[in-house]
Amino acid sequence: MPVAQVSTPVLPGTGHVFEVWRCNRPAISGQRQRVRFRRTADMLFGCIAVSEAQLAAAAAGPDGARCSRAGHAAGHGALHEATSQAYREICAAVDAENYPHLLRVWNYLPDINRDVEGTERYRQFNSARQHALRASGRSLAGNVPAASALGAASNSPLVVYFLAGRSAPCFVENPRQLSAYHYPRQYGVHSPVFSRATLWRAPDGLALFISGTASIVGHRSLHVGDTAAQTRETLTNIEALLAEANRAARGAHFRLGALALKVYVRRPADLPVIEAELAAALGESARVIYLQADICRQDLLVEIEATGMCPLDAAA
Repeated sequence: MPVAQVSTPVLPGTGHVFEVWRCNRPAISGQRQRVRFRRTADMLFGCIAVSEAQLAAAAAGPDGARCSRAGHAAGHGALHEATSQAYREICAAVDAENYPHLLRVWNYLPDINRDVEGTERYRQFNSARQHALRASGRSLAGNVPAASALGAASNSPLVVYFLAGRSAPCFVENPRQLSAYHYPRQYGVHSPVFSRATLWRAPDGLALFISGTASIVGHRSLHVGDTAAQTRETLTNIEALLAEANRAARGAHFRLGALALKVYVRRPADLPVIEAELAAALGESARVIYLQADICRQDLLVEIEATGMCPLDAAA
């Protein structure tokens, strides 16, 4: 059974949260290399965890010096190698099982904003992800999955979990934002590889997967230091994505208040401000969980991802 253990504390300290993906069709479990998965006839859910500490230890010789037997780990660093291994194994697994279309990917890496040898770890992750996807024959722009990348506790492994399908999704971009895969080099030598959202025709309806979304317009972060304004700008971006998804699906009616939201909060003290903004926009009955996590840019204080379903007859 695939279970991804993610080191992002639940706010406001109410215990563990279990995110469960359910379906009403027969499912089969399996494993390829370190990728554990469960699949139906149409969709596969999988996960992988790769320990940087173990890779670093393997890259060191008996006296602690680096040696060549760990391959690229010796040349690029443990995070680069962990990311490369994770994505190569994911791509190999979905290809072997004949679910070649990545729909949605969640990435959790420790110390996401820390600089190592002059480069932020998130940027190192982006470089390794892009190299691994290219080596696996994947697109690097346009037809790329929805995704999130968040910080996790120090010394935790790189954890990636994902959904893949036998059929391709529709890829949705936000007219208010530059596509992430076209970001200028000021955000790193290699751009992030994800779409703002994906639409996928599931057996029971149309599924919408909205990537981690923040207070970015064009490619610039807005409202630096203002948590309330960042939350409102993030919701405006999600509403723009909903409009694009409804237009692409020809008659779908995805609504902000009907989404299931996962909210990442950089500073736990900001939680009441974020909760108040979401309550004003969504009402008290909204489905929201709050997690503490560092976000890919150090000037961003909140990030929101979302999932929604629309009946097929509404999107015919």
